Amino acid sequence: MENIESNRVAKYGGHRYGRGTVYVGAWNTKGKRQEEGHLELADGTRYGGYFDDGLFNGMGVLSFPDGSKYEGEFLEGWFHGSGIFWRSDGMRYEGEFRGGKMWGLGLVTFNDGTNGFPRNEGFFQDCKLVKKRRCPEAVQKAQKIAFMARTQFENAVN
Repeated sequence: MENIESNRVAKYGGHRYGRGTVYVGAWNTKGKRQEEGHLELADGTRYGGYFDDGLFNGMGVLSFPDGSKYEGEFLEGWFHGSGIFWRSDGMRYEGEFRGGKMWGLGLVTFNDGTNGFPRNEGFFQDCKLVKKRRCPEAVQKAQKIAFMARTQFENAVN
């Protein structure tokens, strides 16, 4: 019961950290980021989404200064669940993530719109395609989750 109490939203507001990082959103009773918020790091990295006990958790959008971006689900600060990651060169991965890595069913699309030959679709483990197979349901789920995150939080990262 104590953990539930400490993770409830205690207040809303913003804080500017000493090195230029800024957070605006909800805080829990332990003084950590909680529920919905917007974070901008000093290097220009931006996150809009949900937090739990100070970490990215739930749906969100994370954009990096080089132009790469992730839209989807997070768990304990990592890309985890379904989502889309765009690299700065235009390549994207739509599918499942585990512990910050491409892990599960997904599809790679290169910046020219192709999927490679042979097609880079199937089961990924540790960011490597290990078993080729069609997985339209996993790709559609990633697109849906990414759309929901983008719709809710895109203004926070642009």
